[in-house]
Amino acid sequence: MKRGLLLVAASLLSGCASFSPDGGFERVQALAQERVGVQPRRVAYEAEADSVAAELTRLLAAPLTADTAVRIALMNNRGLQARFAELGIAEAEFVQASRPRNPGFTYGRFSQGDEREFERGLLFDLMWLITLPARSEIEQRRFAQTQLEVAGEVLRLAQATRQAWFSAVAAQQTVLHLEEIVAAARAAAELATRMAEVGNFSRLRQQREQLLYAELAAELARARLTAVRSRETLTRLLGLMGTQRDYVLPERLPELPAAPRDEPEIVRLAMESRLDVRLAREALAGLARNLGLTRSTGLINVLEVGWLNSTSNAAPVKRGYEIELRLPIFDWGAARVARAEALYTQAMHRVAEIAIEAQSEVVEAYMAYRAAYDLARHYRDEILPLTERIAEEGLLRYNGMLVSVWDLLADARQRIQGELAATLALRDFWLAETQLQMAMNGKGAGGLVLSGGTPVAEPASKAH
Repeated sequence: MKRGLLLVAASLLSGCASFSPDGGFERVQALAQERVGVQPRRVAYEAEADSVAAELTRLLAAPLTADTAVRIALMNNRGLQARFAELGIAEAEFVQASRPRNPGFTYGRFSQGDEREFERGLLFDLMWLITLPARSEIEQRRFAQTQLEVAGEVLRLAQATRQAWFSAVAAQQTVLHLEEIVAAARAAAELATRMAEVGNFSRLRQQREQLLYAELAAELARARLTAVRSRETLTRLLGLMGTQRDYVLPERLPELPAAPRDEPEIVRLAMESRLDVRLAREALAGLARNLGLTRSTGLINVLEVGWLNSTSNAAPVKRGYEIELRLPIFDWGAARVARAEALYTQAMHRVAEIAIEAQSEVVEAYMAYRAAYDLARHYRDEILPLTERIAEEGLLRYNGMLVSVWDLLADARQRIQGELAATLALRDFWLAETQLQMAMNGKGAGGLVLSGGTPVAEPASKAH
């Protein structure tokens, strides 16, 4: 009996899972590379931290692009690094579940008169050994689910970083446009003041120009605060401190792509690769396996076997074995089985619900993407050329003394306002493109509200 138990234990130990060299991080890297084109880096040792610091210095030496920002966030964001530790926790639980419980050893010493008796026993949890393969498979599925969850966090951080980068660049560009508008309004207000002083301009018209300048100056102050907040949001996602915060952003947003993406292909790819759909399916499979385990152990969940040895100075050595079986008198396991079945039914319906929501979210994200693309293209191809031609025609008419300086200033403001609205439309497109990419990868893309125009206060020339 003793030899048989030892052989069983040895065979089970040979099939135990071991820790992987990368702790499951390679799968997370592969998923991130496939979806965002960047592999995250895990920082667990001082040498890795020094390598990341050197890489940061190199990347921050040039103006920060959207792709570079994502690369920095995926290796320097502290919250993401903390999530990576969950991989080690999940793998440790998987390895622990794949190993049998340690055997128990009992020792007893008894005396009766001159007789001395010594009893030794070795106990094994036989039920645990029987269900060990199923338990190991369940924890392996949980480990795989954790990998998908961590990969989803990587994708969400990449999306948030790209959106923060586009918002920061657009906010910086908005400030430049508003500074041009404010400069034109200041010149108009100063000219109106001088003309009013010599009696060539009414006080009412002069005050309207002054009000326009004051309102635009306030708008510029708000835009500067928005630019600071947008930059700080990006800085937090990048995990930068100290002199690293002095990074440089490009002056302009990237240009609009030549053509939008095709909707049917996007929906098909999304349903095949969304991480939340894959995660739900794996969770359902794990519950199905768990349901089988619960049913198999519903009646008997404690079964121990042990080898016993008893020696006495007054009798021959006694050897034998002992089996402990928990009798199902009060608890027949029906509650555990019913609970497992209910959990499986719940998960089955949730998988269907997630699939429905996923398709709807992708379609919604694509419609926002397409609307943003069409609007940005409309500003680029229609509105901006018109404002440029109006400004050029106004200058020609002014040189020919056919229009006043106020008309010229109004045309200049209108042109800059058109450039500002086009910038916001282009920003909305890139935000929509990022959200569409996230909708294709997993839940959490959020909705997009397209920006309206940025009307400037009514110029005094319109009230003449």
